[in-house]
Amino acid sequence: MSHREIEVLRCWLLSDSKTEVSGKLHVAPGTIKSHLHRIRGKYEAVGRNAGTKASLVARALQDGILTLEEL
Repeated sequence: MSHREIEVLRCWLLSDSKTEVSGKLHVAPGTIKSHLHRIRGKYEAVGRNAGTKASLVARALQDGILTLEEL
């Protein structure tokens, strides 16, 4: 994942909505959606389910992108 994809993923997992993330990162909501689509695709390409926000939380924890304390 790119640095920006990690930034978007972290922000989204710690926020309530894509709209909130787009405001924080100063990009359009569609851009957030595109980043998340690519992130899910990268996980799926290596056989790791990432179809839901909960599964993305699990992947982020497993990969050290987030810690339990941050959640």
